[in-house]
Amino acid sequence: MKGRLIVLIVLAVLLGAAQNGFYVIEEGWQGILTQFGKPIGGVKEAGLHFKIPFIQELYRFQKRILKWDGDPNQIPTRDKRYIFLDTTARWRIADPLLFLKTVATEQGAMSRLDDILDSVVRDAVSGHLLVELVRGRGYQPPRERGDEPPETIEIEGVPVDVASLVGREEILAGILAKARQLTPEYGIELIDMQIKRIGYVEQVRKRVYERMISERKKVAAQFRAEGEGEKADILGQMQRELKKIQSEAYRQSVQIRGEADAKAAAIYADAFGHDKDFYAFVRTLESYQKAVQNNGRLVISTGSDFYRYLKNAQ
Repeated sequence: MKGRLIVLIVLAVLLGAAQNGFYVIEEGWQGILTQFGKPIGGVKEAGLHFKIPFIQELYRFQKRILKWDGDPNQIPTRDKRYIFLDTTARWRIADPLLFLKTVATEQGAMSRLDDILDSVVRDAVSGHLLVELVRGRGYQPPRERGDEPPETIEIEGVPVDVASLVGREEILAGILAKARQLTPEYGIELIDMQIKRIGYVEQVRKRVYERMISERKKVAAQFRAEGEGEKADILGQMQRELKKIQSEAYRQSVQIRGEADAKAAAIYADAFGHDKDFYAFVRTLESYQKAVQNNGRLVISTGSDFYRYLKNAQ
């Protein structure tokens, strides 16, 4: 009985040691082995691994890209405009051993990133104008067609050189470059950082909307002016085409009318040429019709040649 009990105890110990000794690293994860609390090496390959039971300990860390979201804070710009800047960043654990020694956990890394990124963002925002934070690279204010780009713009009544202004992309690149210099000491690689949203306090929001409305009105006025110019050009072409068509139609109608009158005159001449007395009679009757109009009177003598057909009517 004692032998069996000893065997069972040994088997239980071996089974427990095997369970505590073998471990699995999943895809997308990495590990750090410690011995009596001191790091002795890293495990980056996925699969089944072995450690000394009860002596060595494994700490797992993700290899995937992780997300950091900052808390929107009220920050003054260089031109004293207070804004709420909501930022986000992507990072990963580049050196798990250093990461374990400095911040230990992802929560500790998030806290450290809060301090680093919030500080860098605040410095960048306070060092730039609001117009630089909301505009992209190469933005040009609306202007009339043919006008040269302005060399200066007014901000709060103060002229600012356009060439000295940067865009939101340059500011973000500067923030990312500065923050990347501070994160490697914690075993963290900062991959990217972006501005999700810029919020304005009520006073700034009103001014921003007024400026946006003013610029959109300038653009709309420019489009309307261009449209009116195109309209005038199209109407001018239409009038020229219409006059050309009317002129050609009139020329053709006059030509056709002239040819028809010539044919009619020839027909009349041929018809009346067969009987001159009949022609004289018809022409006299036409002259009677034209001479005596409505409410008109014709006074002639009975011996007039004009009256000869009426005298011989019987």
